[in-house]
Amino acid sequence: MESVPSEIYDGMQHMSEPVFECMCEIVGTSQQLAIRREAMDIGDVLDRQVKSSSGVREMISGSFREGFRLKQSDVDYMYWSNNHRVILDMSQSKYYNTDNTTLILSDSSESPPGFTLLQLLTPSRDEDIQSACTKVKDRDYISSSVYRQLTCSAILSNATEHGPCGSSSMPGGQEYDTAICFVSDFWHPSASSWINRCHSWPDPEVVDNIVRNGCHFVAIGHPLGLHEKNEWRISFSQAEFKIVYSMNHCQFLIYGLLKLFLKEVINRQSDKNNTRLCSYHMKTAIFWAIQQNTLSQCCPQNFLASFWVCFKLLLKWVYEGVCPSFFIPQNNLFSTKICGSAQHHLFRQLHKLYKNGLACLLQSSSIRFYLMLVDSNIGASIFKDKCIVISEVDFDLELFDEANRIGNTLTPDLHRCAKYLHIVEMLIGSRLRGNQVVTLQRFTSMIFQFTAFILHNKFVSTCDNKQMYIADKISCHMLKLAANFGCVSDMLYIAMYYYKTLRYREALSVIELIKIKLAQPYLMYKGHVDRKRYAEAIGGQSWSKKMRNAMARDIKLDNSICYIRELILEQQCSLQNEVPAIFIPVFVMLHFLEFLCYKCIDSTLSKAALNRLQDLVHNDQGVFVPEIFKDISWEILGICQQIAGNSQASLYSLSQSLKQYPHHEIQTATQGRRNFRMWFNIVKSLLVNK
Repeated sequence: MESVPSEIYDGMQHMSEPVFECMCEIVGTSQQLAIRREAMDIGDVLDRQVKSSSGVREMISGSFREGFRLKQSDVDYMYWSNNHRVILDMSQSKYYNTDNTTLILSDSSESPPGFTLLQLLTPSRDEDIQSACTKVKDRDYISSSVYRQLTCSAILSNATEHGPCGSSSMPGGQEYDTAICFVSDFWHPSASSWINRCHSWPDPEVVDNIVRNGCHFVAIGHPLGLHEKNEWRISFSQAEFKIVYSMNHCQFLIYGLLKLFLKEVINRQSDKNNTRLCSYHMKTAIFWAIQQNTLSQCCPQNFLASFWVCFKLLLKWVYEGVCPSFFIPQNNLFSTKICGSAQHHLFRQLHKLYKNGLACLLQSSSIRFYLMLVDSNIGASIFKDKCIVISEVDFDLELFDEANRIGNTLTPDLHRCAKYLHIVEMLIGSRLRGNQVVTLQRFTSMIFQFTAFILHNKFVSTCDNKQMYIADKISCHMLKLAANFGCVSDMLYIAMYYYKTLRYREALSVIELIKIKLAQPYLMYKGHVDRKRYAEAIGGQSWSKKMRNAMARDIKLDNSICYIRELILEQQCSLQNEVPAIFIPVFVMLHFLEFLCYKCIDSTLSKAALNRLQDLVHNDQGVFVPEIFKDISWEILGICQQIAGNSQASLYSLSQSLKQYPHHEIQTATQGRRNFRMWFNIVKSLLVNK
């Protein structure tokens, strides 16, 4: 294969550092990556500790877990049952109590490398597993194709099959892939050669940690396997993000550049009907390049040269038609996909890019602007003076956003809340990074909020006055604690609780205080912030003070908890559709609560609050009422208008709610309210005419 034209290669070398800095902006600095990864790691620790003996474990995998936050990139979730375990040979069964653990045996004897059959050794109570059982040589095996069909929509009701996953998308193009899989506590013997290859990378501690944590099995077979519909792919997703963590920042940005180059150049030139390379091939290429010591000296000065090493490796693989799996090299990732005429077409396409040298990067829309700037005097000065350390405002935005992700899928009960708090207490005494402390602080605030409302709901109808008084005191104390080290919007949970317990004036006092804080020009909400005013007002202050005075988030109502009686119908409907929580924009909730409280005290002020809510929902351009939450926002407006006796306006708002993207799956509740109001109007009209 011919070498890169020297005049092109030499002429582009001065671009390495600017492209490196460009990728820092697109993918993230080392600070940002640390924030993202540490937050997810804490979430994983909490989930693992609480669900160690029972329940369903959840793990974010793929690009999102690795630290990418690229636009329109998908988020991958893996779920597995803790009381089902895959063993790799019968001797491992001695480590489990079969009274509470279903054992499954991996049988790879007749499967292609990287795939296996899963034999059910002990009975399972899981209905999906029972339905997916099939006989192979008089033994019970779990059919991957049947199991995938049965579980595809288990997490996301509107999901469609995509490989081993159920795939669904949200407004704005955000895609979610969920795989219901099985786990093994043991490293698969077919990947033992990987351990022997790890001489210099990853470090021995990383390798040991990976091996000790085993592997997973996802529901898809090999197209050429003897038992394709029954086979399972051995998944090393958990190992992969730990290996990505062990890359240096420059290597990680090379990985990011490969992903961008694939999306914006290679696949954009491909006909949709042609077989394409995928992101996993890019990951495999950089894994091999680093381990083969060709990227060991990767740094900003040779950034583009390092990219070129990976690109040439991909070109070689396409030419040969072989992309060896990083963990099981005998597993050719190109098999049945990139072969024959598709392989030759792809090679010609890549070779054409190769002949253009590094200039082919100019075809990438994300970095073309940066490359062109380098040749201008303005661009040269920008890159010369550019600092790769992010500003305090950007750091706070990143940390607040990531910290708020933890706990979003938490379904609480009193026992579990107590367990989470106990684990938090233990973690606080351990060695934690500053970013992780902040994440724990946000998580603890959520747990206090859950616990306060659960306590009230539990004791309000079952206790005498004295016990109810004690429970009320505890709930109030927890909500105040949550607000004390939480953010501005956490105070709304206090107002909700006061409204729920008929203390309308107390609720309004809290609401007035929140309104003052939300009106501050330096407020940080959903990525919106006046950077200059934020830096001037609270720059350099403690994180706790920043949260209390300048940060707000959407209000989460867990659908298993009653917060406001006016939303019970919506929560029940959402829960029936397997949506765990409703998220309400903070300003919508503020005006909603204000209207409800004034409705019991002052009709004039309640009307003013309703007008403010109506103006917000009707006129906001996605800043304070995001598109994804418009279904519940229009619903709340319709409820308020219904309470106020404005039937026509209520019908319009409820109709608008039905037209929005059904993020919260509340259409049945909306339709019920709408139909009731329509019939009410008909009956009222008949009575008036009579």
